[in-house]
Amino acid sequence: MTGSEAPPSFRLAYVPGATPAKWVRVWNERLPGVPLTLVPAPAGEVPALLLAGDADAGLVRLPVDRTRLSAIPLYTETTVVLVPKDHAVAAVDEVAVGDLADDIVFSPLDETLEWERPPGRPALERPATTGDAVELVAAGVGLLVVPQSLARLHHRRDLTYRPVTDAPRSSVALSWPEETTTDLVEEFIGIVRGRTANSTRGRQQSEARAGRTAKSGGASGKETSGGPGGKDTSGKEKSGQGDKARRSGASRGKPASRTASGRSRRTGSGKGSHGATGRPRRRS
Repeated sequence: MTGSEAPPSFRLAYVPGATPAKWVRVWNERLPGVPLTLVPAPAGEVPALLLAGDADAGLVRLPVDRTRLSAIPLYTETTVVLVPKDHAVAAVDEVAVGDLADDIVFSPLDETLEWERPPGRPALERPATTGDAVELVAAGVGLLVVPQSLARLHHRRDLTYRPVTDAPRSSVALSWPEETTTDLVEEFIGIVRGRTANSTRGRQQSEARAGRTAKSGGASGKETSGGPGGKDTSGKEKSGQGDKARRSGASRGKPASRTASGRSRRTGSGKGSHGATGRPRRRS
């Protein structure tokens, strides 16, 4: 490596509520020489970081622009309503959107859910962030409907949450720029998908061999590996057929085995079992 080349590294952006720690731990075990840097960012800013090259991949909330970003959905979260512990909702196991009709429900500017019609009564002003909305819920001003991971992220002793059965849900995906699917991105995809270290290496080696084979055999137009029928233009199939024919021919022309005296052991020749002439032996 020359002095002008930077050592390899990997930058992973992630939205609030996402928890990349388990994947980072596996990365550090498998690629100890490639540091992984976490880049936390608001949900609406992570796609811009990826497109600007400020992160190699990111944990995003769908939807994203699929014409410019690749995305692998990872999981879909339960949607919950965050309420004070003394609120009536805290006394039930779950609620529907209609149950919140009489309450003020905040819709922060960094809203992560897509509503056709927001639940409850709107507040006079929209909080700037989800964190600001949580403070207002704690003050008893209204309620907040969010993905469960955000409710956990902003946990407070004086607040609780309950699932909202018919609310829209938020999905988290691994995303990266469509035109820059690097080897390190492929490594992280393998980790997220649960591939073992051996299977990941095997995949890379297979792809490398395939690339070398394509370069060496593509120009001549010859098929370098056996297809579904096992054909190979190198002549191996013909050779194998010739060997098979020789073996079958040898089997058809194989002479009958003989005794030590050179006589055939074939049966059905009309001779007896007591000698060559078929006459019984004399008793002494």
